Amino acid sequence: MFNQVGPLELVIVLVIVLVIFGPKRLPSLGRQLGRGMKEFKESITSHHDDEDEKAGITAASEDPPRTSADAAERTQV
Repeated sequence: MFNQVGPLELVIVLVIVLVIFGPKRLPSLGRQLGRGMKEFKESITSHHDDEDEKAGITAASEDPPRTSADAAERTQV
C-alpha cells in the first residue's frame, strides 16, 4: 500500500528540485543525467557484446574433435 509513488509525491519532489537547483540549471542537469544513463547502457551492452565476440572467436579457432576414423583416413592418403 505504501510502496507506490503517486502524482502528489512527484510534484513535491519536482518542486524541491526546482527550488534547490533553479530553473536555469534544470535543462543542463537533465542533459547530464541523460548522457550518464546512455553511457551506462552502452557500457552494459558492450560488455555483453565483448563476451559474445570472445566466445565466437575461441569457438571458431578451435579445431573440431578428431576421431580415430579421421586419423586412419589421413594415414592412408
